[in-house]
Amino acid sequence: MNKETKEKLEQLQNLEQNINSILSQRQQFQSQQLEIENAMEQVKDTEKVFRIIGNIMVASKKEEVKKELREKLDIVELRLKTLEKQEAKFREKASELQKDVMKEIK
Repeated sequence: MNKETKEKLEQLQNLEQNINSILSQRQQFQSQQLEIENAMEQVKDTEKVFRIIGNIMVASKKEEVKKELREKLDIVELRLKTLEKQEAKFREKASELQKDVMKEIK
C-alpha cells in the first residue's frame, strides 16, 4: 500500500470519527427537542406555570415561558439541521474516499 492510500485511509478514519461525534451530538439535541416539546405541551394544558431557578420554584407568566420555550426549540431545531448537513457532507466525503481507496487496493 502506497503512502497516498495510507493517508486516504487515515482521512477516512477521521471522517468516521467526525460522523460518530455528530451522531452523538444529534442524539443530545433530539433529546433536548423532545424535552422542550413535552414542556410546551404541559404549559399549554395548565393555568399556573412555574420555573425552577437555582434551588427554588418561582411562579412565571405563561406567555413568557411559552415564548422562551419556542425560542429554545427554534435554536435546537436549527442546530439539528446544521448537524444533519454536516453529517451528509462527511458521509459524502467518506464515500468518495472509500471508493478511491478500493480502486487503489485492487
